[in-house]
Amino acid sequence: MAIDFTRVKPYGDALNDGVVQLSFSLPVPYGEEAREAARQLVLKMGIEEPQVYHMADLGEGYTFFIVYGKCIHTVDYQHIRVPKVESERMDFYEINRFIRERIGRKVVVIGACTGTDAHTVGIDAIMNMKGYNGEYGLERYPEIDAYNLGSQVPNEEMVAKAIELNADALLVSQVVTQKGVHITNLTELVELVEAEGLRDRLILICGGPRIHHELALELGYDAGFGPGTLAPDVASFIVHEIVRREEKRKEGR
Repeated sequence: MAIDFTRVKPYGDALNDGVVQLSFSLPVPYGEEAREAARQLVLKMGIEEPQVYHMADLGEGYTFFIVYGKCIHTVDYQHIRVPKVESERMDFYEINRFIRERIGRKVVVIGACTGTDAHTVGIDAIMNMKGYNGEYGLERYPEIDAYNLGSQVPNEEMVAKAIELNADALLVSQVVTQKGVHITNLTELVELVEAEGLRDRLILICGGPRIHHELALELGYDAGFGPGTLAPDVASFIVHEIVRREEKRKEGR
């Protein structure tokens, strides 16, 4: 069956059936009234034939639900345009050769989970020597000096380290996002970098489960990477951006 990309619906058991699964909690006590509250709420979301397949008492007047239903809405996928990181992806060997031939010095990269964030899985996957999913981390790259500052690093400390090490790029991992704290923290780092007059010199990159390139650009970063990102993705962007900026400076002379 041909897919109409101007009217895309969720896929469950069959194409265009619109079947979706929702999970959420409500601040209501467990019981049949809670079940009906969840069903009515999902109806208002534009979901037909909602069925509460599972509910659990969370205690203290809260209930968790899993609801199935059929979405009535469609999206025009064919005309969707989103900002994406535009950089040729190179492998470990190509990146190191690129640095030697096009940059001619070691590239300095600092990474950290900043603010109150203590979840280092993401930044470790990019920075640590052992890497992740078959790809070495930046610490393994002979042409990159990588410094992993760990977790709960104040933005001020990260900026001070960037000045001390004459960094080329800062990588900020944000996993904890309750109440939009990642937005506040990421914005503060950009403001500090700008206040120190370093914005043109530093490449700013952020990443995490709720980070995407469009959000990163809105917050003043050069790139944003979401789940599934590996060290070569980030390193390729950094080295291409260093060369791009250098060429731009030469053109402006």
